[in-house]
Amino acid sequence: MPRRSALRLTKRIVERLKADGKDAIFWDADLAGFGVRVHTTGRKLYIVQSRGPAGLKRVTLGRVGTETVDARRREAAAVIDRIKRGEDPKPAREPTVADLAERFLKNHAEVRCKPNTARNYRKALRNHVLPTLGKTPVGDVAPDDVAALHHGLRDTPYVANLAVWVLSKMFVLAESWGMLPPGRNPCRHVRYYREKSRERFLTPEEFRLLGTTMKRLEAEGSMMPSAIAAVRLLMLTGCRSDEILSLKWDDVDRTSRVLRLRDAKTGPRMVPLTGPALKVLDGIERAEGVPWIFLGARPKSRLACLSWHWRRIKQETGLHDVRVHDLRHSYASRALALGESLPTIGRLLGHARVGTTAKYAHLVRDAEKAAAARTGDSIGAHIMPGRVEAA
Repeated sequence: MPRRSALRLTKRIVERLKADGKDAIFWDADLAGFGVRVHTTGRKLYIVQSRGPAGLKRVTLGRVGTETVDARRREAAAVIDRIKRGEDPKPAREPTVADLAERFLKNHAEVRCKPNTARNYRKALRNHVLPTLGKTPVGDVAPDDVAALHHGLRDTPYVANLAVWVLSKMFVLAESWGMLPPGRNPCRHVRYYREKSRERFLTPEEFRLLGTTMKRLEAEGSMMPSAIAAVRLLMLTGCRSDEILSLKWDDVDRTSRVLRLRDAKTGPRMVPLTGPALKVLDGIERAEGVPWIFLGARPKSRLACLSWHWRRIKQETGLHDVRVHDLRHSYASRALALGESLPTIGRLLGHARVGTTAKYAHLVRDAEKAAAARTGDSIGAHIMPGRVEAA
């Protein structure tokens, strides 16, 4: 046992402690066995020493400055109690939210999710979840903590909802991994914010404007041909951007006139190839020994992103509010205008759930109203008093 000391360790006392020629230990007068080891280099560590059934044990608690003296004294008292009872002086550290996030990204997001999804998860964790809750032990996260995180992001409802959704998914997995007992998910009672649906559909005139602009840029040679071809195929198929940019020549089945998407968001699927789509593909020069259809700027690389190219097209057309993903929405709206059913459009777009396609239902109602108006006007011309009969 350390000898009794008349020195009560306080912040000011600890800061003044110095080693004289060799490492020294200064014990606390209030708690026997609690002290500070001072190295000749100036490094200071809190330590605990006590005797139990297994003999004398000395434990290092941590570097001076990371916690207050009182907090370390309380920690030391708990360690001394465990030593006297013959238990492990320092039980395994409880995993924090940061530890859970690391395991979630490595074992779930990077293995089971698409690259874009994994990137969005990582961004939500890095920018919002970890700065707030990263150091908190998993078992200590309370519903109030999650509610505060959600409320703090209220000005960006989508970001707020995504942060809590990712956190909730992490806690579900934590239960399955045995890190938490069942029923401890602190996110389960959060009421998600209503997200404003952003819908933008291209009109026939805007389709023509885009077509004319891309033809001009292609003729000028001021934009990568692969980028123009990729945008055209997006417009003609309603596919997602990543589905098009990751296409390989082996994915094109000209006999069956389909694109075979082997790794689409909702699983493998086939996309019908129309005449215009085949014409786009026929206009792409195939590079020898390169599997990718849409080539990037570096040799043998594929085009990874359309953002920069799409911004150029928007500047040229003045369609500043149109996103690349709106091309997919516009494909669906044109199909509806031509009389295709929601289930058919869902299959064309590769939706896994009917509910995903249901967001276009209001377009169906608009088409039905327009059809009813045309039909009613046509019949009304024959039967309504005071109207001239249509020829």
